[in-house]
Order: sequence, then C-alpha cells, then structure tokens
Amino acid sequence: MKSYRKELWFNTSQRMEFINITPEIDDCLRESGVQEGMVLVNAMHITASVFINDDEHGLHHDYKEWLERLAPHAPISQYRHNDTGEDNADGHMKRQIMGREVVVAITNGRLDFGPWEQIFYGEFDGRRRKRVLVKIIGE
Repeated sequence: MKSYRKELWFNTSQRMEFINITPEIDDCLRESGVQEGMVLVNAMHITASVFINDDEHGLHHDYKEWLERLAPHAPISQYRHNDTGEDNADGHMKRQIMGREVVVAITNGRLDFGPWEQIFYGEFDGRRRKRVLVKIIGE
C-alpha cells in the first residue's frame, strides 16, 4: 500500500472565494502513483472548506449570496465569537455549512467522479495564507 501527503497553500484576495483545485489534486494523484484507492482533501483552517460541485459561475454566485444570507458578515457585533476581537464568526458558520473535507475514489489512476463533479477550496475569511491537506492511500 502506498501513502502520499501534500499541503496546498492558498492566499485569496477576497474574503469569500471559491477555487477549483481539481487540477492540483490530479497532479497529486499522478505524483502518488496510486491506481486504486482513496484521496482525502481537507481544509486545515476553521474558516475554509473543501467541497465537490459543478464549476459553473452562476452556481458559485448563488452559493455566495445564499451563504451571506444564512451567516452575514455584518454587523460583526451580532456574533459572540467576535467579542474576542475577531471578525470572522460568519466564516466559521459558512465552513460548517459547506463542509471540511471530501473523499474521492481512485479508479484506474483517475479521480472517480460523477458528471460535472469538481473539487473546490472555499474561503470564508480570506486575504491570508491557508492550507489544504491532500492524503492519498492505495495501490
């Protein structure tokens, strides 16, 4: 059994942003040499997310508006977490909704996706450096 680990780093220019990281995961899979197994991709920060969905601009726009309605950034005084001097309570909640990680099967050396599926990094408290863990296990 093979095991592979890599950290991907991101520094978004916006507070909330979605980045298609499927090409980076494909690169990791090639580097790993695994043909059959699983890949775990998880955000290693509590105001960021990894999720699978369609790479469609309108959908991403809708996600941003929906998330902002569910957990608006302002006013920051609405959140007790922000009493600590932080201003990112909404980012914690958005991450909870969008999820921490994804696991994808590897079959014949490829990510075993359904139609239109892609892997995304979701940032909810951006403008600073954060990382994503890629862990691949298999043969």
